[in-house]
Amino acid sequence: MSVASPIVLVLASGRGERFLASGGHGSKLQALLAGQTVLAHTLAAVRASGLPWHVEDAGHPGMGDSIAAGVRATASAAGWLVLPGDLPLIAPSSLLAVADALRRAAIVLPMHRGTRGHPVGFAREHGAALQALTGTEGAAAIVRASQALKLAIDDPGIVMDIDTVADLARAEALLASR
Repeated sequence: MSVASPIVLVLASGRGERFLASGGHGSKLQALLAGQTVLAHTLAAVRASGLPWHVEDAGHPGMGDSIAAGVRATASAAGWLVLPGDLPLIAPSSLLAVADALRRAAIVLPMHRGTRGHPVGFAREHGAALQALTGTEGAAAIVRASQALKLAIDDPGIVMDIDTVADLARAEALLASR
């Protein structure tokens, strides 16, 4: 990828309360999935994409705070692909497709069979708004206030996040069937 590639901003600050409430132990990002942590699977896909990346794991109180900190840390980026760290089945090609779509749209929403997924892509023009985010809503207000490109991607990994122990078991079964 060129120097003008967006940065994949991997969000790894969440508390994982739903995972704990479902019977999980410890951090969902550190839960084992096919012998590696959930976060290790996500980072392997990010590395395989060849895109630059940054992990934001400072324990921020909400997704908005995490995004803001990550964008501040990478303020010179051409754009950002906001990727929660709990999407271990995402394909590197999905990251590349969103990055490529940012060449023709300021916000890119990846969609799998009508369901919105991740990473959501933001062009550089949204940097100041992203840096101002706080709270648990993430960047939803920015997306609602803008015209976003909905990008169909045939990758269930863009919508399969690990929020519960049942999600982890489903991901394990999908990995075993590949």
